[in-house]
Amino acid sequence: MASRDGDGWIQCSCGNKHWGLHGAAGLLLIRDGTILLQHRAPWVHNGDTWGIPGGAKDSHESVLEGAKREAHEELGIDTDLIEPIYTFTDDHGPWRYDTIIARVSPDLVAHEMNDESQEIRWVAFDDVAGMHLHPSFAKHWPDLKALLGELLI
Repeated sequence: MASRDGDGWIQCSCGNKHWGLHGAAGLLLIRDGTILLQHRAPWVHNGDTWGIPGGAKDSHESVLEGAKREAHEELGIDTDLIEPIYTFTDDHGPWRYDTIIARVSPDLVAHEMNDESQEIRWVAFDDVAGMHLHPSFAKHWPDLKALLGELLI
């Protein structure tokens, strides 16, 4: 297994600190008009919020490899059951977060794999905005939801 060299904070030109020395990536998993959300544990950065599985990308990983690894570590999913269809990028210049939008098989099962998660839940697209979302995910959810509408036509 390759070494994990992506863990750490970076001070961004936007004025915020971001997790992931080489950027970060996550999976927005979709199935039957729902997305899979993870209720983050209170002790993690921006804890007690809902978001997608993801985290720091290592230097040797592609965006998809990093997103899949994080989702497998956090939710125990079989990443062979996902079909990536689009990448949404929040680019800050020195740092970026890539969200891989992926369709999933009805056979995909997810559950809390470690203490970073309190709960995993499939949430209807229209109900996502009403949840206590991770601040960055909340900021981009309207664009992501509109994009889902275009991609799923």
